[in-house]
Amino acid sequence: MRQLKNWDNKTWLSSSKYILSFANFLKKKNRINKNSKILDLGCGRAFIISHLHKKIKFDIKPIGIDVVKNKNIKKNVTFLKLNAIKYLKNTNQLFDLILIKQTIHFFSKKQIKELLNLAKRKLNTKGQILIFSLKLNNNQIPCFKKMKFELLKSKKKEEEIMKIVKLTLKKYKIEKYNFKVNITKFKYIKMIKDRYMSCLLNISENEIKKGINEIKSNYKNQIKFTDTLNCINYKK
Repeated sequence: MRQLKNWDNKTWLSSSKYILSFANFLKKKNRINKNSKILDLGCGRAFIISHLHKKIKFDIKPIGIDVVKNKNIKKNVTFLKLNAIKYLKNTNQLFDLILIKQTIHFFSKKQIKELLNLAKRKLNTKGQILIFSLKLNNNQIPCFKKMKFELLKSKKKEEEIMKIVKLTLKKYKIEKYNFKVNITKFKYIKMIKDRYMSCLLNISENEIKKGINEIKSNYKNQIKFTDTLNCINYKK
């Protein structure tokens, strides 16, 4: 499988409006202050934790882990190109917030169980894990036929992930994060070409071209929808 490199590269997920909205959601769920120690597993370009650090000025820089090292990663965080499980096994640090945003589906079922157990052990007293994943039931993400098919295929794995979460975390809440997207069709087509979602990674170039023609035909020049994430909220 190709690596997911463009999910936060000139998308609504990298917009200042989205980053501010998501950061405010995090602050409502966790009593973040300058003493907080934050770990972002699958941080991408680290926009979220970088924004938090600018606003709160943590005593210790937030740590971002990813298997992909992009060119424009934010400089005010500690970035490590590592596998999340390997990092958690070897670090002695404890965290007040461990963020896993739209990356847990890249792990196998066995790895997810190991990841969650390790993350639980790396929490400070009253520490918290927040796991975000795309809402698959009746989601509003603009799709072409093949893209929709690939997205729905991941629904089965999502159900399996939830079973593992229930058994591993036991006590948690499921909440929603909503963001209203307003994007030009031109820009959204560019995102599709850049394969901004994991469901696009293994679609052939020819199918991508066909899909873009579908998007051109089916959507107005300005695309508006709500991007909804499920949030699994675990507190120690």
